[in-house]
Amino acid sequence: MSEQQDGPLAGRRIAEVLATSTGGVGTHLRSVLPALGGAGASVRVCGPQATEKLFGFSATGAAFRRVGISAGLDPLADLGAVHALRRVTAGADLVHAHGLRAGLVAAAARRLAGERSRPLVLTLHNALPAEGGLRRRVLQAAEAATIRGADIVLAASADLAAHASRLGAPDVRVAPVSAPPLAPARRSRREVRRELGMEDDTRPLIVAVGRLHPQKGYDVLLAAAARWRTDERLRSAPPLVVVAGDGPLHEQLTAQIRAQDLPVRLLGRRTDVADLLGAADVCVLPSVWEARSLTAQEALRAGVPLVATRVGGLPELVGTAADLVPAGNAEALADAVVDVLTDPERTTRLSAAGPRQAAGWPDEAATARQLVAVYRELLGPPGGPDR
Repeated sequence: MSEQQDGPLAGRRIAEVLATSTGGVGTHLRSVLPALGGAGASVRVCGPQATEKLFGFSATGAAFRRVGISAGLDPLADLGAVHALRRVTAGADLVHAHGLRAGLVAAAARRLAGERSRPLVLTLHNALPAEGGLRRRVLQAAEAATIRGADIVLAASADLAAHASRLGAPDVRVAPVSAPPLAPARRSRREVRRELGMEDDTRPLIVAVGRLHPQKGYDVLLAAAARWRTDERLRSAPPLVVVAGDGPLHEQLTAQIRAQDLPVRLLGRRTDVADLLGAADVCVLPSVWEARSLTAQEALRAGVPLVATRVGGLPELVGTAADLVPAGNAEALADAVVDVLTDPERTTRLSAAGPRQAAGWPDEAATARQLVAVYRELLGPPGGPDR
């Protein structure tokens, strides 16, 4: 058959590697797998069983191989993951690690196997956590070695790309991560609000979406919620804040909400984000850092006014289609949200600007085409010698 019939990756064996994920990394990988198979590649996904259960990679036609790569730093577990990944990637023509944790294990597995000729692609989705101490110094050293060892580093935002270049990456490219389109809302604004106990349609609803993790800045959101409760500019009842997501901070945030009697509800992981956004007056993203937030993309596409932090890749992503505030500043976040809630012209402007900004983003198909092109560049044409 012709190359076109077989596809640009015909006969190529690709291993996609990820650590524990409940959000953007898993969502991104799941979205590009059909295109890789359509390009002729034989794809295996290597990662934790819980991540496969959540995202269903194998439903796309990819094979799944269980490798226990956690999100934390555990030398003994990491050593076991390195040996496991070496076994399950045997015979692969190219390995692509998604996220630094997966990259650390993939780079170590390649060194252990002595397979320096097999290309390693690393996608950076997040920056290192901000905490200091020994753990951070160890991660910084491992990060630098992994980035320098990858054949190509793909960065989800320009700031991550600049960081990788500073660390000595031989080839760095910005590769925006596109949020898959949400399924259409199944319930009306009124139905969703009633299910949340909001009988008064004039009461504002503020929606946040994302895992309950320090990176997401929910401590600042709760501090802002305390301010909204007493803000005289809000003539109706104080806004109800709902957070869709789960994660390690659930108990801590729940205790704080109860202790301060805050108008905030933690909804857990949800599959009806489109419904929640359809019922929202404002979407908030108080993160300490983001690359190319899926939540920001979803809110702007839906025409929901977004108030977010001016961090990472968010300014380049949203442009002037969202109100941006400094990270960690509860007063600025609270005031920006109130400005949107009390200014109809501002609300109208942001609602219209979101879809216009989103129209200029690469979609899932463009994201997948870029990935196919990178693999083809490293591996050469089908039937030809590997790089």
